[in-house]
Amino acid sequence: MTVENGKRSFPSRRDFISLGIGAFVVGTVPFVRSRGPRLVRRTLPLMGTLAEIGVVHGDEVYAQKAMDAAFQELGRVEALLTRYRGASEVGTANRLAFGTPQVVSQETARVLRRSLRWADASQGAFDPCLAQAMGLWNVGERQRPPASRDVRRFARRDLYRALEIGRSRGRDVVLFHEDDMGVDLGGIGKGYGVDRAVAVLREWGIQNALVNVGGDLYALGESEDGDPWKVGVRSPEDPGSLATSLPMRDKGVATSGDYLQYFEHGGRRYHHVLDPATGEPSRSRMRSVTVAADRCMDADAAATTAFVSSVERACRVMTRVAPEGEVVHTI
Repeated sequence: MTVENGKRSFPSRRDFISLGIGAFVVGTVPFVRSRGPRLVRRTLPLMGTLAEIGVVHGDEVYAQKAMDAAFQELGRVEALLTRYRGASEVGTANRLAFGTPQVVSQETARVLRRSLRWADASQGAFDPCLAQAMGLWNVGERQRPPASRDVRRFARRDLYRALEIGRSRGRDVVLFHEDDMGVDLGGIGKGYGVDRAVAVLREWGIQNALVNVGGDLYALGESEDGDPWKVGVRSPEDPGSLATSLPMRDKGVATSGDYLQYFEHGGRRYHHVLDPATGEPSRSRMRSVTVAADRCMDADAAATTAFVSSVERACRVMTRVAPEGEVVHTI
């Protein structure tokens, strides 16, 4: 929310007419100016959701080319890190790394090491090795929870400790030491993709832009009116309204919550954010938590950590891993 003359003021729907995907809505000026830089935007299905990029630039053709390059980068990261493609590096490892080291790129190894840093610092509240548990729950397809005995198999396992990242003959390799593990980078991979897309835009000389991939967003520079980007956080109770708005400049923002992917059964909502301590969807006291950090991948991991455990634990972890990060909103 904004503050005017000491009073809280929520933005109107008119203020938020652009760039609205997933957990976020981003405010821009409501009318396109006839001269000077203006917002050029486009949306594509990527990374299991919709990706939207907006670039503030005076040359629309150049802006479109820069966005082409940024979207291509998002697609490249998805092809590298998704567990849903058997030919991706993560998909290949999930099939073949049990007892046999599998070669991965330096980039994949770097993302995995960052994931393990978050897992270790959070004492397993963030765990990038829950792919098989995620497959068991499959909240996009299920209408009732799986059998309790199947769920208990994944509880309190600290499966991230069974992921080994090493070097062999000058190349990075991964090795799995538990049959029930598998890499799922859903809690950090989209954030990394956003960071990479922003890096490409910067290489194109873009100074002001917005990259929004579902619940992961980066606000580069300023909006077209010269003010910080105004990022609205959707209300879990009513996705058509805003819970708050946040001024953002050169920051990554991520939200984790129970209202984007879920099914309901027996009076309980079963969402896609699993608690490694129980092997089932987190029973968080929050509906949604939003974190800002210098890198979107860190905001992504911190938001998952906070939602699964607590804001307090996430703040302690950020002090060690991403000290510039902060929890900016909870519901």
